[in-house]
Amino acid sequence: MQDYPELRTLEKFREVNREFPKNRFILEHKAQGKKVFGWLCTYVPEEVIHAAGILPVRIVGYSEETDLTEGTAYMHVNNCSFSRSCLELGLKGEYSFLDGVVGGSTCDGARRLFDLWRHYIGTPFHHVLTVPRKYTERAHRLYYEEVEEFTRHLEEFIGRKVTDEALLASIGLYNETRHLLSQLYGLRRRDNPPITGAETMDVLNASFRMPREVFNSWLRELLAEIEDRRRDVSGKYRARLMLIGSVLTNTDFIRSIERQGGIVVTDELCTSTRYWTDPVVLKDGLSPLEAIARRYLGNFPCARMFPSEERFNRIVEFAREYRVDGVVSQIVRYCVPYCHDLPLLTKRLREVNVPVLALDVEYGSSGSGQIATRVQAFLEMLEARNGIASKR
Repeated sequence: MQDYPELRTLEKFREVNREFPKNRFILEHKAQGKKVFGWLCTYVPEEVIHAAGILPVRIVGYSEETDLTEGTAYMHVNNCSFSRSCLELGLKGEYSFLDGVVGGSTCDGARRLFDLWRHYIGTPFHHVLTVPRKYTERAHRLYYEEVEEFTRHLEEFIGRKVTDEALLASIGLYNETRHLLSQLYGLRRRDNPPITGAETMDVLNASFRMPREVFNSWLRELLAEIEDRRRDVSGKYRARLMLIGSVLTNTDFIRSIERQGGIVVTDELCTSTRYWTDPVVLKDGLSPLEAIARRYLGNFPCARMFPSEERFNRIVEFAREYRVDGVVSQIVRYCVPYCHDLPLLTKRLREVNVPVLALDVEYGSSGSGQIATRVQAFLEMLEARNGIASKR
C-alpha cells in the first residue's frame, strides 16, 4: 500500500478512541449532571436510551490483546476473551462513570457478563432484554414487549415519560448516522477506494463513544474532506477483501492485513455493518417504539439468528456489491455462534466462487505472527487463482 494524505477529521475520531473509556465527551456529560448508560449488544435499542436524555456508550474490552487476570478469575477461561476483557475493564473501575448497564440474552458469554457485572461491579440501573432467535410475527411481538418493558423500567428510573416526540427525534438522529455511514461505505465500492478498512473502523469505534449529534457533524465533515482531497488509498493492492466474524474493535488487526496489500473494502461485524445498515422505518399504524423494536430484531442478523439464510444472503450480496476477491473470517476463540455458523457460510461463499480464510483469534489480536503468515499465504493464493496482480 502506498503513502497517502492523512485526513484531519479522522484524527478527531482517533483522539476520542485514544481517551476511551473516560474520554472528554463522557466526562463533560457527567459534569453536567447527566447520565451515561453502557450497552452490551447491538440488539439493545439505543434510540430509547437517547430519547431518555441519557448518553449511550458501548461497553467493549481492551483495544489490544492483554492479560485478563481479573476477568478470568471471575469468568471461566472457556468464555470468549471479549467478554472477559469487558469484565476486566469493569472490575478495574474503567467504567465507573456508568449509571446503568443494558444487555441482551444473545449468547451465553454476553448473558453471563451482564450477571457478573450486575453482581460484582454494579450500577444504579441494570436491565437485560430477552432477544428471540427468529423473525416471525410472534417473535416480533415478544421483542416489542421486551422493549416496552425496558422503556417502562427506564421511565421509573429517570422519573419521567419517554415521549413519542423524543423517540421520533432520536430515530431521526440515528437514521441520519446510518445514512452517513452508508455514504462512507459507498466510497469503498470504488475501484480506487479513498479510505481504508482500518480508518473506517476508527470512525465506527468513535460512534459508540460520543454524543451522536457531534458524531454526525464530524462524519459529514469527514465525507466532505475525502471528496475535496480526491484521496486514493488503494495503491497496488493485491486483493479486495471482506472481513466477517466476531466482535472486532482493534484497528491494528485490519491495518496488519492492509499493510500486506489486502484492502478491506467491506465487512460483516456487530461493530460495523450489522450495527448501522437498516434504518428504523416509520409506518402507518406503528408507534415509534414499535418501529424501533421491529428494526432491531429485523436488522442484519447475528449468527445466533434462525434461519441462517437471511444472513448468508446479505453476506453474499455484500461480496458481490463490493467485488471482493476473498473473505477473511476472524472468530474470537469460544465464540460459539460464529464457530458453528462458519462451515455453512464457507460452503455458501464457495458456491459463488469466493474463498474464505478462517482465523481463530483472541479479542484484541494485532494480526501479527502466525496470523500475518496465513494472511500472506491467502493473498498469494488469491493472486495466483484470479490473476489479480495482472489486473491492478
